[in-house]
Amino acid sequence: MKTKAVDPVPKTLLAVVGAALLAVVAVELVHRTLVRLGRRYMLLAELTSHAHRAFQVFCVLLAARTALQVSPARFDVRHGVLHVMGIAVIVAGAWLLATALLALEDVAEARFRIDVPDNREARRIRTQIEMLRRVTIAAVVIVALGLILMTFPQVRAIGTSLLASAGIIGIVTALAAQSVLGNVIAGLQLAFSDAIRIDDVVVVENEWARIEEITLTHVVLHIWDDRRLILPTSYFTSRPYQNWTRTRSELLGTVELDVDWDTPVPELRDELRRFVEANDLWDGRVCVLQVTDAIQGRIRLRGLVSAGDAPSLWDLRCIVREHMVAWVRENRPNAMPRTRLEIGSRTRSRPTQMPEDSEGARVFSGSEDGEARGEAFHGPERPLHETILSEQARLDEP
Repeated sequence: MKTKAVDPVPKTLLAVVGAALLAVVAVELVHRTLVRLGRRYMLLAELTSHAHRAFQVFCVLLAARTALQVSPARFDVRHGVLHVMGIAVIVAGAWLLATALLALEDVAEARFRIDVPDNREARRIRTQIEMLRRVTIAAVVIVALGLILMTFPQVRAIGTSLLASAGIIGIVTALAAQSVLGNVIAGLQLAFSDAIRIDDVVVVENEWARIEEITLTHVVLHIWDDRRLILPTSYFTSRPYQNWTRTRSELLGTVELDVDWDTPVPELRDELRRFVEANDLWDGRVCVLQVTDAIQGRIRLRGLVSAGDAPSLWDLRCIVREHMVAWVRENRPNAMPRTRLEIGSRTRSRPTQMPEDSEGARVFSGSEDGEARGEAFHGPERPLHETILSEQARLDEP
């Protein structure tokens, strides 16, 4: 008695579905295990949160394609289905890798916080991780597209025929993308040279701003008045700029006042010290008041104060300036800047005999030291014959 032959296509379909279900069960078991371990390890918790769906899709597609590939069944569209499923596996693998990179970034952000006072090291690591993530994701996308194209026999044939002219194409591409590649290399240089970091305070193009974002091609600056200044990354490798938080965030700032010569400077110095000691913006490091200039009937006072960061320093300078102006106006009005005029008639008198020079009135004469200094600037001696002719000419004069 002959047994009825079983159609291989439904058998293969059942094998594919069974492999997919087994993959779903295995992924679920792995997921539950990682969730439990994630209570102790933050990295595993982030991976289960970000990469669970991508891992599930990748495993199901890979199991289904493997089951179809090992199946002995042959049908008309088998090759096309395997091709499509292979492309889907490549896309799912790229998705899985990208989500894993995002999980690593979240772990780094949680571990290296930049919203704390001493965050220099955290900002450096955050900048490098973000740049690496951008480069890696771009590389993953490019590699995935390349692998997908290589699955087509026609593309492989074209690639083989163009291999001989790859050198010319590379030169043309390099010339065409010179600026783009320069910015990409500059972005990597900024990330790993520690020249600037995310959240650094800089002065660029006469604008006081904060580094908000660093990409492979440009840097976004958040200006203090909420504008955005976008510059290519090559700008920061070819032009000078100020980085106020390169090593630490503490800064010094000046407050200048023009006052009269009658100003009691020690009293203003004491008042400045008293005021900043009572202000919570001052970090307790520097409080100095100096006379830096005295010209045109006025003296210039420069107060030097310190603060923990640039915003605090700006507010502290403004508050100190306002307080010192008010204190001078209310307590020492004679210290306010004044212009003096002398009005009167001057009587004409006979010229008097000039007094003899007092000590310290001459630089190049009047003393042994002055005579020696003057001789040093006499210049070259005249030749002897010129001296004799000059003396003879003086004696021959009538």
